[in-house]
Amino acid sequence: MDKKAMLCFWLTIFSSFTACRDSDELPIPETQEPVEDVVYDLTFPSRFGSPSIPDQNKLTQEGVGLGRALFYEKRLSGDNTLSCGSCHQQKRAFTDGKSLSVGVGGEISHRNAMSLANLAYNRSFNWDGAFASLEEQARFPIENPLEMNQDMGEAVRELQSIPAYPPMFRKAFGTSTITADLVFKALGQFQRILVSSNSPFDLYREGKKGLPAEALEGYVLFLTHPNPDGRIRGGNCGDCHGSDLTTLQQFHNNGLDLSFTDLGRGLVTGKTTDQGKFKAPTLRNIALTAPYMHDGRFKTLEEVLDHYNEHIRSGSPNLDPLIMEASNDYDGRSLGLTAEEKGKIIRFLHTLTDSTFIQEKRFSEKKVNPG
Repeated sequence: MDKKAMLCFWLTIFSSFTACRDSDELPIPETQEPVEDVVYDLTFPSRFGSPSIPDQNKLTQEGVGLGRALFYEKRLSGDNTLSCGSCHQQKRAFTDGKSLSVGVGGEISHRNAMSLANLAYNRSFNWDGAFASLEEQARFPIENPLEMNQDMGEAVRELQSIPAYPPMFRKAFGTSTITADLVFKALGQFQRILVSSNSPFDLYREGKKGLPAEALEGYVLFLTHPNPDGRIRGGNCGDCHGSDLTTLQQFHNNGLDLSFTDLGRGLVTGKTTDQGKFKAPTLRNIALTAPYMHDGRFKTLEEVLDHYNEHIRSGSPNLDPLIMEASNDYDGRSLGLTAEEKGKIIRFLHTLTDSTFIQEKRFSEKKVNPG
């Protein structure tokens, strides 16, 4: 090979090497998969009213599917052992059966895991109402050291490294670049489809099926505020758990303690008048969500009824007036239900169990191939 030929040979090799290196340094292009924006048809009874769906996070088939995968994704915890579904198990109406939730490394959280049902109708989230949307709420358990204890930046990096996830985000949100905000949006979409509306009580409300007489009597007691002057007996439950959603979404001190280790709503507002108040949760599927109260102190519904009937701490600061003055007896200092009446209310509460809700495949675990 003469000198000219040798020079051309090495120039060719150099050019090829340079082209190859430049190509490696180019950013990875977005995949060409189309963005799927098929609207998710959220069905619900008209008696529930209209759900609240944020304009900036409309439900789509792909967004809901991605949120379902993320809800059961253990990489959202610091040691990859827990997912949202660990403390919100479908078979328990999305609770965990524990008084206080157990986080990464066996850490114990401060509060009981709330059930997840009909969240699209909620105006605030968590026992203290600290968050106004599901998207805002989603960050809290993931980053809380007592719960999932994960840095969101690390969570995003781990999700980005799993081949299956970038295309799923691309289809749901138009980009394969994963961000924390998109994770929260997807989780919000999935949780909004958790509609529970097929219990025996629902079938009764829709005129499709009757309820046993004892449960119906319990329903009347449940709704009624007692008035001994009018000889009207009531369980006083509907004052906080009214409507077909079984919650009016207000905050109350229900007389559990004389002093507070958890300030509840007071932590959010900073007001002393809100100390000891917690959100009245939905009672849907309540027979499946023991133990009860914000700290899971009551193991059974019987214990709950006993508290409201006989053990209200009348000296508790900020005790709700609706509880304070409710009695079935003249000048009564307690609610004054009979054992039979308490039993009827519990019989009614069992009619709120929606067996289809805890078996619905759309809500069940969806696994993503780690690649």
